[in-house]
Amino acid sequence: MTLRLPLAALLLSGTAALAQQTDLTIALQLEPPHLDPTSAAAGAIDSVLYSNVFEGLTRFTETGAIAAGLAERWDISEDGTVYTFELREGVTFHDGTAMDAEDVKFTLDRARAEDSQNAQKALFAGISDVTVIDPATVQVTLGQPDGNFLFNMAWGDAVIVAPESIEAIKTTPIGTGPFKFDQWVQGDRIELSQFDGYWGDKPALTEATFKFISDPTAAFAAMMAQDIDAFAGFPAPENLPQFEADPRFKVLVGSTEGETILAMNNKQPPFDDKRVREAVAHAIDRQAIIDGAMFGQGTPIGTHFAPHNPDYVDLTEKSQYDPERATQLLAEAGLADGFTTTLKLPPPSYARRGGEIIASQLRAVGIQTEITNLEWAQWLEEVFRGKDFGLTIVSHTEPFDIGIYARPDYYFQYDNPDFQALMTTLTATTDPAKRHELVTQAQTILADDYVNGYLFQLAFPTVMDARLEGLWQNAPTQATDLTGVRWTQ
Repeated sequence: MTLRLPLAALLLSGTAALAQQTDLTIALQLEPPHLDPTSAAAGAIDSVLYSNVFEGLTRFTETGAIAAGLAERWDISEDGTVYTFELREGVTFHDGTAMDAEDVKFTLDRARAEDSQNAQKALFAGISDVTVIDPATVQVTLGQPDGNFLFNMAWGDAVIVAPESIEAIKTTPIGTGPFKFDQWVQGDRIELSQFDGYWGDKPALTEATFKFISDPTAAFAAMMAQDIDAFAGFPAPENLPQFEADPRFKVLVGSTEGETILAMNNKQPPFDDKRVREAVAHAIDRQAIIDGAMFGQGTPIGTHFAPHNPDYVDLTEKSQYDPERATQLLAEAGLADGFTTTLKLPPPSYARRGGEIIASQLRAVGIQTEITNLEWAQWLEEVFRGKDFGLTIVSHTEPFDIGIYARPDYYFQYDNPDFQALMTTLTATTDPAKRHELVTQAQTILADDYVNGYLFQLAFPTVMDARLEGLWQNAPTQATDLTGVRWTQ
């Protein structure tokens, strides 16, 4: 018997079948240690929350340009020291409270306070005063002109938070973004949903789930089975050709701000001797690490600066692979028989895979390494805060972060007054030509001092369902911006 349906029913059925998908499950390799981007160095927090849940006065676009955020416009005094921000009207936090100038003042004063836990506290050090003019206007006064100030305000460390919700922010983040936090199942996922009261354009997605899959093999299996819709920063580059050949998927390979380095503890012997640091630099075969750990994905670097930046200087020749030179330098430093040190590795595959290759290369010149694999929270506690390490591998994904070398108490403990003075001059300089000259000098000093072993600029591969659009290809900051993501069918 043939069943005949009315035309209206058939049309209705077809409409339902073609209903636009509005939810997304996207995977990341690293799970955040907590959910407060203003009190931790973990980029994994920004990977979930930046532009989705939290917003700043300004924001980064995919190109790395600075755009208006919660500040709709701003005026800068003639001497470059006073910024007057006009805030957007009608902005509310996810708990329904209004976002106004008092919240901006609270955020900036908290970040620059003596007891601040902000991992990038130096971004706010130049602020001498924050004054509320009226609920929609806030004035920030700097001690001296800062050519990077609007750039600094776009960092995840500078997102606007409210005093009412700050006590529980590490587990219940409340921001002003287009998505609100729903649930965190630790060890598994974070769930977000569209915020009905958002001040701006509503995103196409109504729900988003961030899954955390640290193992590259499991990442490949989950993507192939389509248990997830996308994987941002896919950790198994050897599998990319298989996805590229499969019509169910598309692959984006972009660039990042991630300078991947073999960091050396500059205050711990023997790395307090420049000759030893130079020996380590010459013992490293960067291309072998890129090929072996990253399957060719990555650009060699010779200093702490992104190759795609127009101010980049190629200084790789200063630390080219030369094991004979490395051996000679160790002998000059009184270490002809080599030495033993620690190599503490965080979870990312570039570190775990790269660590094994580097350990072998160092062994060839007499440097023995005791490898310890750490979870992210452990790495932050032991290495970043505790400075208890000889060597470590990490990718610094913050944009234009060469200024970290002007902080003697930063985890690799590089203390060079000349470099610090140079950074102070750079901060006060606004002329592009002069800034270029200063940035060139800064890169060269770091390469000449062999502060760290500079490996490669981290590539950013994303594997996604072929029907998805709007995910960032490049990563000018560590973020998974979902505001423009949509399904095409």
